[in-house]
Amino acid sequence: MANTFRDRFEQYSWEAIKAQLYQTSAAQVERSLAKTRRNIDDFMALISPAAAPYLEEMASLSHQLTVQRFGKNIQLYAPLYLSNECHNICTYCGFSMDNKIRRRTLSSTEIMLEAQALKAMGYQHVLLVSGEANNSVNTDYFLQAAKLLENTFAQISIEVQPLETECYQRLHQAKVNAVLVYQESYHQETYKNYHPKGKKSNFNYRLETPDRIGEAGMHKIGLGVLLGLEDWRVDSFFNALHIDYLQQKYWRSKYAVSFPRLRPATGVIEPNFLMEDRELLQLICAYRLWNPDLEISLSTREHAFFRDHVIPLGITSMSAGSKTNPGGYVVEPQSLEQFEISDERSPETVARKIQEAGYQPVWKDWQQEYNSTATAIYETQ
Repeated sequence: MANTFRDRFEQYSWEAIKAQLYQTSAAQVERSLAKTRRNIDDFMALISPAAAPYLEEMASLSHQLTVQRFGKNIQLYAPLYLSNECHNICTYCGFSMDNKIRRRTLSSTEIMLEAQALKAMGYQHVLLVSGEANNSVNTDYFLQAAKLLENTFAQISIEVQPLETECYQRLHQAKVNAVLVYQESYHQETYKNYHPKGKKSNFNYRLETPDRIGEAGMHKIGLGVLLGLEDWRVDSFFNALHIDYLQQKYWRSKYAVSFPRLRPATGVIEPNFLMEDRELLQLICAYRLWNPDLEISLSTREHAFFRDHVIPLGITSMSAGSKTNPGGYVVEPQSLEQFEISDERSPETVARKIQEAGYQPVWKDWQQEYNSTATAIYETQ
């Protein structure tokens, strides 16, 4: 695939970026904070250790920018895990192929049972998630799931294995709204240590996946890194660099970022790099100050106290009541989870907390329908 992010990525050195981050001065941070429009160099300054004393100012600016762009709205979504079958060995994942667990892939009937449970909770936005098993859990399976659910949910997103452009085009035509794909880490030298076997061990194939999603014309592309594998500052710089590249090349698509911190799971490693709550807040604010249009999501990996307090500080979407195992809502609640969640509150409770913070919980994303209508009106003029 010609002219992908890989070409830009290879112009950078992990160690050089790390050195630059840790040599950032307070004066550089202040210059970045004083700007009204910020670039990737400003993002680097804002995630540096030198920016830590400026967190209160960053949080205030992040709040203002988020309200200006998104209003006081928090979209709610839930993951629906389709399968824990996986052909990869990943040292941090409960679904890893070398874990001796009972594998399960939901049937059409079971998918609908899970979907109806989510619908009863109020959800209009579902995120379909699976392990990476191309033989059984593949594009045809995802298309079947999307077809089953198209009349149940207003918005369907997927987080599955990297696919080819043609597969993403088919999913887009099947009304899949967004694709989330995480590089996990941009540290190419250590990436193989975490992914010793399976297709996921191919660093460059995964790196070029968002390009394929963009080529397919997907409405929204979500990126992120697994915080805890490597230095979160360096990984986050490269993640932002990746988003910056994609926004310039595939400008019709919208973009989202998530912040999965490594959580306990069966048979997985401990985090190599601990990230404190204050540092995660710094990262959230840095993303907002750098990119006011970016959608920022926070999952139930994070504990309730933290999630409640960051509602006004840059977040635009949250999951609630999540189950990270196939059939976890009603079909087989006791099956193995991919990872342990931290915020175990019900969707109703989370929605109430959002309202208490002065925000509106949004169960349906109207933006896609609004954009489609606006486009149709424009094209008839």
